[in-house]
Amino acid sequence: MATFDVIVIGAGPGGYVCAIRCAQLGLKVACVEGRETLGGTCLNVGCIPSKALLHASHQLHEAEHNFAKMGLKGKSPSVDWKQMLAYKDEVIEGNTKGIEFLFKKNKVTWLKGWASIPAAGQVKVDDEVHEAKSIIIASGSEPSSLPGVTVDEETVVTSTGALALPKIPKSMAVIGAGVIGLELGSVYARLGADVTVIEYLDAITPGMDGEVQKSFKRLLEKQGLKFIMGAAVQGTEAKKNGATVRYKLKKDDSEHSLDADVVLVATGRRPFTTGLGLDTLGVKLTQRGQIETDSHWQTSIKGIYAIGDAIQGPMLAHKAEDEGMAVAEVVAGKHGHVNYGVIPGVIYTHPEVANVGATEEQLKAEGRAYKVGKFSFMGNGRAKAVFAGDGFVKLLADKETDRILGCHIIGPGAGDLIHEVCVAMEFGASAQDLALTCHAHPTFSEAVREAALACGDGPIHS
Repeated sequence: MATFDVIVIGAGPGGYVCAIRCAQLGLKVACVEGRETLGGTCLNVGCIPSKALLHASHQLHEAEHNFAKMGLKGKSPSVDWKQMLAYKDEVIEGNTKGIEFLFKKNKVTWLKGWASIPAAGQVKVDDEVHEAKSIIIASGSEPSSLPGVTVDEETVVTSTGALALPKIPKSMAVIGAGVIGLELGSVYARLGADVTVIEYLDAITPGMDGEVQKSFKRLLEKQGLKFIMGAAVQGTEAKKNGATVRYKLKKDDSEHSLDADVVLVATGRRPFTTGLGLDTLGVKLTQRGQIETDSHWQTSIKGIYAIGDAIQGPMLAHKAEDEGMAVAEVVAGKHGHVNYGVIPGVIYTHPEVANVGATEEQLKAEGRAYKVGKFSFMGNGRAKAVFAGDGFVKLLADKETDRILGCHIIGPGAGDLIHEVCVAMEFGASAQDLALTCHAHPTFSEAVREAALACGDGPIHS
């Protein structure tokens, strides 16, 4: 039996960051992980491999559509799918090995195996029980499905199976128009698949700014994605060469079906807490199966904490990382803080979509007086030069104080551009503060400044 100050359960972005931060704060730390590699879903079968395929398929799109315009003539590259998957695996390995190095550097003990918590202060890994003053659950999430939909990870797949298909399908049905469905759908559309997205709601990317939703859908349709909106999926049926999706249109209850080589189930994720023994311990859960925590991320059992996808809030790797660092501070006797009002969200399609803070719909519902500053990337010299003039920056500010309340970007580098607004919001900045800050020319970031100017006397280049 080994004794630690802290045992972290799960080595995804929340868990491994938490373990490293605890070690930096002078605590004796162990991290339990049952996978063969560190990094959790994000690094192994999520964020990182999907970005590799998004990048590779975007390069193909550029070669097919834009190279000739720049004088780069010649035959477009053919797709070696095996090599593309090998490149993706190489990216995964580089990142997971990097975390192993960081664990060694910070003297974090990796307890290999699956954890259960027999009692407060104890973590059982396989047959061995270890003791800890504090236990932090960072067990992450798993894909959720729908009634009547049986996933086999071959024909009917989750994001995990979609990242390792043996060949590029001729047709793909995507159930769910959220982040995962649209990112992976756009990968296969660029690689030549006929992609149809089936969504229960009447708008894609639920919870996003309404104007962004409409613009984003139009741009994806231009790229070849088809959408069936307001459709309730009744089930799937695997066949010899593919699968059939049965769905019912909400507007008239009419029943339809769609055949595809592969069906991607992208209907969200649910907390993964199987085998931890939370029921026996008496750890309180929400109705959705999330672990209930207080303002210091402590569960209903003293000394047991939880972070990331296992608790309430957006299922985002960076949210889990922030919570991991904050809870490390708490167990080390310091003060941990997460500003949940300034957590950005990004969709890594092309163009990218990013947001932070409130949407117009939220501000209207709250009865807040606000103003909108908007600027199109068509007015941005750098964007036009690289065939990326689609989209816009939309900044929302308080009508009286000019304080920034939210920002929504669809366009080139949106996932990076959003962060200057995050920093501004963290410091309580006004739109004018952004407008008065010199931005280098020619950069995409000038569009953010122009949107800030639009909250005042008006933009220059529009």
